[in-house]
Amino acid sequence: MNDETGVIISAELVLVLTIAVLAMIVGLSEVAVAINTELNDLSNAFGALNQSFAFTGFQKFFPKFISFVPGSCFIDFIDDCDWNSSCDMVCGAPLFNWGG
Repeated sequence: MNDETGVIISAELVLVLTIAVLAMIVGLSEVAVAINTELNDLSNAFGALNQSFAFTGFQKFFPKFISFVPGSCFIDFIDDCDWNSSCDMVCGAPLFNWGG
């Protein structure tokens, strides 16, 4: 009952564990921001892909009309949120200030 040698060790343990938990919370928050930023970069890369295509038609008229296939075309326009100009994203500090 009079032995108090474990009190200092338990107080140090509480202090060390409190600091470790606070550091882990800050670290995991930064990991979440970094993952969100990388996924945002990946979505920008997917949005920058040009999916337009076109192919010419085929026609055979000599010596008479034999066959005809018209060509086709699709133009990929910029969609909403392709460059995050109209979407609110939380991804940390911006890298560039575009004058806004």
